[in-house]
Amino acid sequence: MKYLPTQFVKTSSLCLAFSLTFLGAAALADAPDNEKNASVVGIAKEKPSEGPAVKVDEGYMVPYTMTIPGTDLTIDMIPVPGGSFLLGSPEDEEDRGEAEGPQIKVNVDPMWVAKTEINWAQYKEFMSLYNVFKEFEREGIRPVDESNKADAITAPTQLYEPSFTYEYGERPEQAAVTMTQYAAQQFTKWLSRITGEQYRLPTEAEWEYAARGGKATAFSWGDSADDIDDYAWYYDNADEGQEAVGTKKPNPFGLHDMHGNVAEWTVNQYTEDGYESFADKAPINATEVVKWPETSSPCVVRGGSWEMDPEELRSAARLASDDVEWKDSDPNFPKSPWWLTDYPSRGIGFRLFRSYKPLDKETIAKFWDSTSGEVQLDVESRVMEGRGGYGLVDEKLPEVIKAMKENQ
Repeated sequence: MKYLPTQFVKTSSLCLAFSLTFLGAAALADAPDNEKNASVVGIAKEKPSEGPAVKVDEGYMVPYTMTIPGTDLTIDMIPVPGGSFLLGSPEDEEDRGEAEGPQIKVNVDPMWVAKTEINWAQYKEFMSLYNVFKEFEREGIRPVDESNKADAITAPTQLYEPSFTYEYGERPEQAAVTMTQYAAQQFTKWLSRITGEQYRLPTEAEWEYAARGGKATAFSWGDSADDIDDYAWYYDNADEGQEAVGTKKPNPFGLHDMHGNVAEWTVNQYTEDGYESFADKAPINATEVVKWPETSSPCVVRGGSWEMDPEELRSAARLASDDVEWKDSDPNFPKSPWWLTDYPSRGIGFRLFRSYKPLDKETIAKFWDSTSGEVQLDVESRVMEGRGGYGLVDEKLPEVIKAMKENQ
């Protein structure tokens, strides 16, 4: 199938809409299946002479740098070997929380994990889609209906009061903050569908395994917090908010800021009884140690932030989100499903994970779109009122956006 060359795209709204709708339809028809392509990137046939490598059937999982299509922005992905570990903290761990147990044995498959947390440069590219989707809607470009809604995302609405989100800066290299769990999920869906790879948030078990770096100690460097200044930004050494990602020492897996800087979203719903419901199922795979959210909060945030004390940065430490408190300053009704406003949300971010073997369509859909009926209703309400909108996402989206901008 051939696409309309850019030079033949007319500047009138009618012709532009027709041309880009055609281009988008062709992309949807020809877009490769994520599950067929996700095992290619990051695999080398021979073991590299240096750097991390994980032996798998096709060869070796190796580090790779992904460029966000349509930009010069990159994200470094690091291979993490599979293995088994005890999720949670032992009863004798200092400063242990009651919801950090009981410890259960978890099996973890090989995966790639982003070297750092998502920064503002990367997240603002996602934020820019709000205006793009609104323009698509006005011009009738790539319309979303029930037949293709599963391939669509929502982009974060424009900040009504930027000072909440940007209180501690918006430098490109700083970790992005104040997005909701749902917004982080939509970012991963967007990136997955424009790259053809399966990026997502982690389960709580996957996050802890990656953070520990193969260690069973309270922190990835040991049980004592004495060396914390080498590895983490936290209350005592971060005076001006979140820092540029990747400026502290990495953990044994080569991952930066797993402790501190900004805390990170997982897909799990928080429960006071910790892992009790999984105890009789152990050993269990890390992708199955999941309480899929039924409500917008509480959900699990891990790793601690620059505003927190060392004990809150431990590998097993859990933080329960609270939409009532974390959105207290949001005047909207319903509250925004994309943005948080209040402490400690200005220290909440996320990072990307990618499984070695792609997840099936039903499972990955749960990672990409909220399973909470409450969140779904809030999103639909916003869209119906014109305070949000859907946009189709596929590998041709960057090309469609470029053509639209060139003809405005």
